Amino acid sequence: MHSKETAVRYYVGIDVGSASVRAALVDGCGAVVAHAEQPIQIWEPQPDHYEQSSADIWAACCSVTKKVVCGVDAAQVRGVGFDATCSLVVLDKQFQPLAVNCEGQDHRNVIMWMDHRAVSQVELINATQHRVLNYVGGAMSVEMQPPKLLWIKENLQESWEKAGYFFDLPDFLSWKATGVTARSLCTVVCKWTYRSDRGWDDTFWRMIGLEDLVKDKYEKIGNHVLSPGEAIGKGLTPEAAKDLGLPEGIAVAASLIDAHAGGLGVIGADVKGHNLPCENQPITSRVAMICGTSSCHMGVSEKPIFVPGVWGPYFSAMVPGLWLNEGGQSATGKLIDHVVRGHVAFPELQSKAAASAHSIYTYLNSHLDLIKKSLPVGFLTVDLHVWPDFHGNRSPLTDLTLKGMVVGLTLSRGLDELALIYLATIQAIALGTRHILETMQAAGHDINTLFLCGGLSKNPLFVQMHADITGKPVVLSKEVESVLVGAAILGACASGDFASIQEAMAKMGKIGRVVQPNHEHKRFYDKKYEVFLKLVEHQREYRSIMNSL
Repeated sequence: MHSKETAVRYYVGIDVGSASVRAALVDGCGAVVAHAEQPIQIWEPQPDHYEQSSADIWAACCSVTKKVVCGVDAAQVRGVGFDATCSLVVLDKQFQPLAVNCEGQDHRNVIMWMDHRAVSQVELINATQHRVLNYVGGAMSVEMQPPKLLWIKENLQESWEKAGYFFDLPDFLSWKATGVTARSLCTVVCKWTYRSDRGWDDTFWRMIGLEDLVKDKYEKIGNHVLSPGEAIGKGLTPEAAKDLGLPEGIAVAASLIDAHAGGLGVIGADVKGHNLPCENQPITSRVAMICGTSSCHMGVSEKPIFVPGVWGPYFSAMVPGLWLNEGGQSATGKLIDHVVRGHVAFPELQSKAAASAHSIYTYLNSHLDLIKKSLPVGFLTVDLHVWPDFHGNRSPLTDLTLKGMVVGLTLSRGLDELALIYLATIQAIALGTRHILETMQAAGHDINTLFLCGGLSKNPLFVQMHADITGKPVVLSKEVESVLVGAAILGACASGDFASIQEAMAKMGKIGRVVQPNHEHKRFYDKKYEVFLKLVEHQREYRSIMNSL
């Protein structure tokens, strides 16, 4: 009975988030059998500069992978898939780390995705109005790689001259595992302006002052591009296999950006029998929302749809053969943490939550239930409104300069007030999602169901507010760790055990709970949305008054 034919087949998914690395051992039905996590270091040498170490990240990948495969017959592990944040890794010509900072600290060789140092560079790039910008919603984000490369060239001449390779973090990981410098179509299309039908556009790089990348046929940023899930080289090298605690030669897949892996883990799930509007509809009726530190909204279409302020359309960047549009909010989980932990009543919340053996957010949710009296919880914010762009607006306004706003503050300083500002912040994030979805629908998307995954999808208040405010049912995946399942799906595809990504998605992506919107609350949230849109109008108005000084 224990022959290779009947033995369970496993796949390893490795996910590098902003603050930690996680790994999971996943079976062929998408169940997470083992899971491990390890924090990674972040340096913030000055405001808006966020850096990491590729050596620290790889060491954490090795540590968590060894933990999840411990005790399993290595012959049953068939493939490995990586996903990671779209951070920029800089290596010299000998593949050694190279400083991305003025201090010359070579071990700090990663500019994080959320780093906003390249503001003047992205303004210069957007002023060109080059045709490649049509595929990023009309304006490039400071979080993409070309402005960061330009910043390095302009500010760190020595690093620029010594640089041999610039990797997106997901591609750095697949290189470490296989020794092959191939890039994933996902990273280069979404963050670097590569076109799956045309490749790199020489005129763009010359126009923005990075003609040196064109000279060596794009050797430094990638001239060998693979589809996500495609097997790379000869699999794990002996060195990487030893580091990871796996046999050499195991299939390694071309990787994905973390949000795209989350999308892969949920968007293709079989929904039969749940009475959802997307049942018997194409996958294009769904949006996958990956909510963690930040949030991404992934919608696919059969033909390219150009959505103002929403990234894409990107061909085959997540689901092969389909175009991807990607909306996003730069700070969501990070914003909720910021608002809650910065409140004067936070120490009281901390001690009460600890005494009740609950997380601070579970405690806040139950506290809101206590103070709502006969009202629905959401109605408590009738006089309290938040504009959530404390870290600028990624979609659909693509305005880095926007700031957060809170309207309706009083002199009260207690736990009730903390609970209310927490609720209003969650509602603001959901109203921002509605703003993104309405912009996508106005451009031609037809979306009727949300699929949520990521850390914030564990918060029932966050989920219910998204259902009520968008008016759409929310599907939660059976496995909370959908991003890890997405990474494992890549490994499963590379192993050859599934004929396609689509087949692996349908088999390994499972849905858990469905949360329906409360349509009786529609009028209230329509009014909240009106106020929400007025807030940004007012912000722009008062800014233009001050700018006239």
